[in-house]
Amino acid sequence: METVDNLILSHPQHLAARFATLLRRLGATTPVDEVYAALAAAWNEPHRVYHGASHLVDCLEQLDGAPAEGADRMVVEAALWFHDAVYNPRATGNETRSAAWASRAMAQAGVPSPTGSEVARLILLTRHTVPAADPAGNLACDVDLSILGREPERFAEFERRIRAEYSWVAEDTYRAVRADILEGFLRRSPLFLTSHFRRKYECQARLNIVGSIRSLKG
Repeated sequence: METVDNLILSHPQHLAARFATLLRRLGATTPVDEVYAALAAAWNEPHRVYHGASHLVDCLEQLDGAPAEGADRMVVEAALWFHDAVYNPRATGNETRSAAWASRAMAQAGVPSPTGSEVARLILLTRHTVPAADPAGNLACDVDLSILGREPERFAEFERRIRAEYSWVAEDTYRAVRADILEGFLRRSPLFLTSHFRRKYECQARLNIVGSIRSLKG
């Protein structure tokens, strides 16, 4: 059975058309086939156990089901397409490099530079080190973190996949660092910044996170 992780490469027509339409609406003046091909290849890199094509597809589905709440949905979607374009769990600065890639790709396609700059800004917010403070940033970050509030089985699978991406880290070290990251999310009040995601996922996310922290520290 085909896995969702291979959707971008095995069913390029739908997603390629969506990407091309998006960039055209953002002002692109040249074909984006090469941009899409490079982006699709990146999302399907074999080391991406969680941060692969399935995460991108899920983000797009979450965005489709959410109200804009004042955000520019097209700019948010562009940021989601690129937010993990560069993903190396052994390196820092992935979001910075992803933002730079987005800026270059937007410029290559002829998208106006202010739009490219805004897309890059939103990508940097998905580091989740500083809470977003504007509608577009709130929406982009909530979409990216929506996995935290899914049903327990889905969340547990997410945690297993994150661990697999860091399989090279010693168990004790991983447990301590992962617990610290999750505790940081738990300290946020609220965790989700838009009313839609707060209503939909806030309570379950907190239950999931508390359970995971207990397991990590057990």
